[in-house]
Amino acid sequence: MSFLCVSNIERSLRFYLDALGFTMKNKWVVDGKLRWCWLQRGGPVIMLQEFATEGHDSWTPQGKVGDGVSLWFTCDDALSIYDELRSRAIEALEPQVGNGMWVTNLSDSDGYRINFESATDTCEDTKLSDVKS
Repeated sequence: MSFLCVSNIERSLRFYLDALGFTMKNKWVVDGKLRWCWLQRGGPVIMLQEFATEGHDSWTPQGKVGDGVSLWFTCDDALSIYDELRSRAIEALEPQVGNGMWVTNLSDSDGYRINFESATDTCEDTKLSDVKS
């Protein structure tokens, strides 16, 4: 489970729900505004909360909130997730084998790097384009 502070929860929701296929399982709404939510895609869980920019518990990040943060999701088939993302016109890096895993990744609007990986017996450093014609 990962808890992510985001700069714009509505924009982040569109990405995680529409682009990545997560579903919202729980939410916290205050004065008609979504403040926190629990998202799930199969086993993986992500919680999102928009950070306050004014008042109590406010925070002003020095750069992109997620810079330098990588989330890794082990799944059954990273290649099918890559194909699913590409079918939705979502920019994801071409899958490549590393440490016995197919890995594809992309970044959200706050700079969080999202990685999907699945086990394979394909040779290290193989790119999907090397095996797909």
